[in-house]
Amino acid sequence: MGVPLRPLAVTASTRSSYREVAPPPALADVLACGWHGRTGWARPLRVLPDGCADLVWDGDALTVVVTAGASLRLWVPAAASRVGVRLRCGAAGAVLGTPMADLPAGATRLSDLWGAIARRASEVLAATEDPLLQREVLEDLVASRGVTPDRRVLATLGWPGTRTTDIAGELGVSDRALRRHLAHAVGAGPKQVHRIRRFQRFLRRLESLAARRTSLAAVAADLGYADQSHLGRDCRRLSGSSPAALVRVAESSRRRPPRRSGA
Repeated sequence: MGVPLRPLAVTASTRSSYREVAPPPALADVLACGWHGRTGWARPLRVLPDGCADLVWDGDALTVVVTAGASLRLWVPAAASRVGVRLRCGAAGAVLGTPMADLPAGATRLSDLWGAIARRASEVLAATEDPLLQREVLEDLVASRGVTPDRRVLATLGWPGTRTTDIAGELGVSDRALRRHLAHAVGAGPKQVHRIRRFQRFLRRLESLAARRTSLAAVAADLGYADQSHLGRDCRRLSGSSPAALVRVAESSRRRPPRRSGA
């Protein structure tokens, strides 16, 4: 799943919020973060690909949400509270016990994968409205899987100059075996994983771009894109927007007052 581009949005009578928290130290190799969001008003929420998967409780269903190399639009109802934990890129296949390439883009009920275990967790989640307790239930659910995924393959993918043949050689596996590993762990091939991880590094530069501390051309060069046009093509492919449009979203967020709500 991806991170909302607008952590906070306010209209005359509604409020939307999104906040992330660090995972428990014992789960840091598996979880990237926990999060809590409030919708504010009904709308399709854009989700950007990040190679991760989220376990999400929306007050009604426990689902796993994944992307497949392009942005998604997930409908969220007004005033909905959603709690989730984000499985790190490369960890989802091991935790879920399912090849990521076999999961469709979007939301899948966790009970379809885990059966009674997920149904019992849903009952516990439904018994409380406290986002903190709900997040702890999700963390305990992940911990109960007892897996520590091998994320060495992803250690360098996305950095400038990375070549999958070099990674395969360092790991002592064939290029075909590396591709099978990534298909199971992430649901994409090496080139797509590289593209997604580099795009996520670009998203982390949006604040600097919005503050005019750097330029799109400089960021493109620093991240290993051939040129600014190459960055633009990847950005449109993965988000549906141009780099400049994403910078404008970041500029809009910077101008909002720093009030937050939620867990």
